[in-house]
Amino acid sequence: MTQQPLRGVTSLRFNQDQSCFCCAMETGVRIYNVEPLMEKGHLDHEQVGSMGLVEMLYRSNLLALVGGGSSPKFSEISAVLIWDDAREGKDSKDKLVLEFTFTKAVLAVRMRHDKIVIVLKNRIYVYSFPDNPRKLFEFDTRDNPKGLCDLCPSLEKQLLVFPGHKCGSLQLVDLASTKPGTSSAPFTINAHQSDVACVSLNQPGTVVASASQKGTLIRLFDTQSKEKLVELRRGTDPATLYCINFSHDSSFLCASSDKGTVHIFALKDTRLNRRSALARVGKVGPMIGQYVDSQWSLASFTVPAESACICAFGRNTSKNVNSVIAICVDGTFHKYVFTPDGNCNREAFDVYLDICDDDDF
Repeated sequence: MTQQPLRGVTSLRFNQDQSCFCCAMETGVRIYNVEPLMEKGHLDHEQVGSMGLVEMLYRSNLLALVGGGSSPKFSEISAVLIWDDAREGKDSKDKLVLEFTFTKAVLAVRMRHDKIVIVLKNRIYVYSFPDNPRKLFEFDTRDNPKGLCDLCPSLEKQLLVFPGHKCGSLQLVDLASTKPGTSSAPFTINAHQSDVACVSLNQPGTVVASASQKGTLIRLFDTQSKEKLVELRRGTDPATLYCINFSHDSSFLCASSDKGTVHIFALKDTRLNRRSALARVGKVGPMIGQYVDSQWSLASFTVPAESACICAFGRNTSKNVNSVIAICVDGTFHKYVFTPDGNCNREAFDVYLDICDDDDF
């Protein structure tokens, strides 16, 4: 997720298991542990210059860096640099172990233990990674200015999802069964009527969630059968969704938007979600019927509306208490706990940018 810098933050990303998040900044890179919140390390401006994007590989020593901001050090926004912090060397260039260069701007990077995915406006590249990288796939896409894409981290499933050629559609590619070098037709899901604005896979890669530019509905599909599983209603007013994330066991889903509200939905037991009061009235017309049938969030909380944020689930503290973490570009950290009956209370608030670690990353 990227936004105009507030406090110098250019983008925020969780790692693959949401135990850490990385922060690309005008002043370099910062890496944080989520629970407990603490800075794990940083790369300062002198080392890497200003940064546009950062992607972590779990909690390993490898980072994917894309320059950006006002004073990038190594290259323009059309290159992905792999930083290996375990490499010895006095000069920061000694830690740059790989470079992927393109003719157009890099909009997103996704990594798993054996592959790296690089997203441009109309093309997605997949490389083997990290040893002796070679290009495995190349996919043309419709205009994808946000660099939308998600990559399943599971060992069992190598699923990649991105916007399809048709407006509002999703393309699913199983990288394990697709032959390298071919552009075999990926599976397509017609998810929305307007352009896709946000997309996310659950941890095992069995469910994909997406929202359109309208941002009122989140639809979930089975990645195997391509059937729609459920439709979740964020609200009635249009909104820009910043982030959709599943809980680790796919029991819940959270979503953040420019309305400044983080919504939490139940997936395992959808009876926990709220329904429209009209649902009890009985038969209604087709337009209102769609509105009545959708499910509303079981809980929600607010963050500063003017500040974009990413959200994810925290570690379960008990069977009936779950938590959601929201990280905002204004430097704030919010943790809320919620119960299945919809109670939601703030448990922690912090300013992560004010937490410093004097050690190098």
